[in-house]
Amino acid sequence: MSLRAETPAPPSARVHRFTRAERWVHRATAALMGVCVVTAAVLYVPQLAVLVGRRELVVRVHECAGLALPVPVLLGLASRAFRADLRFLNRFGPHDRIWLRAAARRDRRHASRPAGKFNAGQKVYAAWIAGATLVMLGTGLMMWFTRLTPLMWRTSATFVHDWLALTIGVVLAGHIGMALGDPEARRGLRTGTVSEEWANREHPLWRP
Repeated sequence: MSLRAETPAPPSARVHRFTRAERWVHRATAALMGVCVVTAAVLYVPQLAVLVGRRELVVRVHECAGLALPVPVLLGLASRAFRADLRFLNRFGPHDRIWLRAAARRDRRHASRPAGKFNAGQKVYAAWIAGATLVMLGTGLMMWFTRLTPLMWRTSATFVHDWLALTIGVVLAGHIGMALGDPEARRGLRTGTVSEEWANREHPLWRP
């Protein structure tokens, strides 16, 4: 019987997924969005409002975070890799329709959900959250600068802002839940690399 030590299995190959600039944009945007959501909850949930107090300060923090929300994306445009990601997110192909149909059928087989660097669900989420952020910024400005628009506009803006904020909270909860269920995707955003096995399984059309 041979007593030779077994050769350890080679570590899983790593694949570069995100640059430092891309990861910074995601983290900064997530932090500002988190501040907006938390401060909004304090402003609209009476129990939290009583617990925190300092309503005027909370309002100012909420306004500043909301105004700053587009800044990371605008700064990220200086990165070629980030601009390339925006193009990927903005383009839907035949494989994305297949992915969406599989998601509607709750078909979780990887073969039924072809994806490039971003899957169809991520593209839909990115488009929706970008549009919602612009609407929230516009309605928020109407609520802040009260003399710029008529009362009817401000009343409508308040209605849209409040209900869209609730919708954003629900969608963000779903987004975070999906992220918690995929440790390798989180590792990609944290370190910039993912395992080759994960890349081939989850995003088979990403790399040639």
